[in-house]
Amino acid sequence: MTRTTPRWRPSWLDAVLALAVAGAGVVEAYGRAGPGPGEVHRPGLVAAGALVAGLLLLLRRASPVGTLAALTALSALLRVAVMDDDYPLAAWQFYSNLILVHTVGSEPAGPRTRAAGIGVVLAAYALLQTLPGQDLAESLISAIFMGVAYGSGILLRRQTRRTIRMAERAAVAAAEERTRIARELHDVISHHVSLMTLQAAGVRLLLADDPARERERDLLHGVERAGRDTVEELRMLLGVLRDGRAPAGLGSLDELAAPLRAAGLDVRVATTGTPRPLPPSLGLAVYRVVQEALTNTLKHAGAGSVEVAVGWTVHAVTVEVRDDGRGPGDDNGRGPAGGRHGLAGMRERVAQHGGTLHAGGGPDGGYTVAATFPLGAGA
Repeated sequence: MTRTTPRWRPSWLDAVLALAVAGAGVVEAYGRAGPGPGEVHRPGLVAAGALVAGLLLLLRRASPVGTLAALTALSALLRVAVMDDDYPLAAWQFYSNLILVHTVGSEPAGPRTRAAGIGVVLAAYALLQTLPGQDLAESLISAIFMGVAYGSGILLRRQTRRTIRMAERAAVAAAEERTRIARELHDVISHHVSLMTLQAAGVRLLLADDPARERERDLLHGVERAGRDTVEELRMLLGVLRDGRAPAGLGSLDELAAPLRAAGLDVRVATTGTPRPLPPSLGLAVYRVVQEALTNTLKHAGAGSVEVAVGWTVHAVTVEVRDDGRGPGDDNGRGPAGGRHGLAGMRERVAQHGGTLHAGGGPDGGYTVAATFPLGAGA
């Protein structure tokens, strides 16, 4: 299983931590402002430092090592510009250091980045020891808290990696189980449905052309058609179990148009009416008609643009593919001299579902393929 790295963006937790540290720092700076010992002599600068620390916490997931290094540099500047021997360690400095140290420990990284992270953590701890009011007890307390923050980050990283591995194994096991179930269903159900269909066909042939048995032949023919449709739909549904992907249908038209747009063809897809769920075989038939028409347009029409119009009504779904290329009879590969097999295949798909198909030149030039598929009782 391949994992892609999602684009980084701040989480709600990042925003809450940033607001908490910045707000606490501003309150502390102005709440303890004053000229006396233990008071903040320059609250404006200390409050500004708290706001910058909050911004760094907001960006912590983008670059953990970089944000911790920036916080350490900020603390060093404040130490020189603001603090004196009577000013104790600001609470927001300690809290923000702990949060960023934990983030550095939890971030998946290579050996070089991890070594850089350890160096920045040690530098942040060393700077804390130069702040006023630090003695042996304070140094030990700081070491314990920063060690726990870094260690808990490492544990979180390992637990996350373990959870991802377990999820990958579970996904593989689920895929294998889907394959096993699909194989068993195919062996059991498809065999018996196909056998029933063949038996119905055999009985219909035994009735020969007796005019008195026309009603029976029609009923048996309906049984055959239903059996073939059931086997086809079952095959596609089992493909979903095996591959975990839904069969192609009208919901895949944009994906179908993407490579044609990349090839320089302007493909526009428009839908009118209210879309409805389609049986897998019918959805695939509609998709194949559009695919064949677009392929012919790309190969033979010399068109610059093509429009795919999908219309939904109560009783039918219609698809129309109109291009602005060469019309029929222009050696474009879609007239009688070429494209017969593709057009015949489209007619067969449409006729299998009781629909109609028209293909030919448009009133304003170009080429148009239009198919109508009945829905509900009309099918």
